[in-house]
Amino acid sequence: MKIGISSFVWVSPFNTNNIDILYKAKEYGYDLFEIAVEDAALIDLKKVKNVAREIGLELSVSGAFGPERDISSDNLAYRKIGLSYIKDCIRIANELESPVFGGPLYSAVGKTRLVSKEQKQLERQYCIENLFEATNYAQEMGVVLALEPLNRFETDMINTIEQALALINEIDHPHLKILLDTFHTNIEEKNVVNSILMLGDKLAHVQGNENDRGTPGTGHVNWIGIRDALVQIGYKGSIVLETFGSPSKELARAASIWRPLAESADILASEGATFFKKIFQQ
Repeated sequence: MKIGISSFVWVSPFNTNNIDILYKAKEYGYDLFEIAVEDAALIDLKKVKNVAREIGLELSVSGAFGPERDISSDNLAYRKIGLSYIKDCIRIANELESPVFGGPLYSAVGKTRLVSKEQKQLERQYCIENLFEATNYAQEMGVVLALEPLNRFETDMINTIEQALALINEIDHPHLKILLDTFHTNIEEKNVVNSILMLGDKLAHVQGNENDRGTPGTGHVNWIGIRDALVQIGYKGSIVLETFGSPSKELARAASIWRPLAESADILASEGATFFKKIFQQ
């Protein structure tokens, strides 16, 4: 199984001036570097791709969804911006040869409210209409969309694997699958292992994070069980460490990151790679 690390571990937003962290990722032993696209205009895709090829590092792409990128919003302009952003990221994934583009595609991170059943249904319909168009475009670009459930403190729309499956099954398209993040599932699932087994071939991508988003192996996530379940379903993708070393104010607020999660981003990345290699590659 390939192991990867997200740009979020070091910087937010990622830009071409941060390209040195690709070399760090390779040095620490990662097979893949995941670019969180907060602002595509900051990224020289050709340069990033050339560096990754030069050092033998694969690339994947994830998204960052603020209020103006919410495809389930009441605001039509925001829905249009959100769909356009998803399509831009699909094009970026295609250019960088990432097999997936993943994230909470359905809504804005930090959007948590108690709303009526009618409002929820309306937002779900907006979401489905836009996801359907995005998924067809992803198929054209040879990319799989990976929809990520978030915990209850970051979204009121899709918290569990069961909810995520219900949503993608409504669209029923081979280019729309699920991203499982072990941080969120640790909060929301009764049994993370069973959730992986439930997903089977609907699992497109894994972000492997400790229960506190700190260094993997220092908390209580059931890593052995997760590994064995991934092997059992024949998962061939990557497991990517995605935590936040220097979050922007907006990201810190959305993900409730109020304290350092490790002594330093470099130490977290290095120790994370050592742990992931021990669990997933031996």
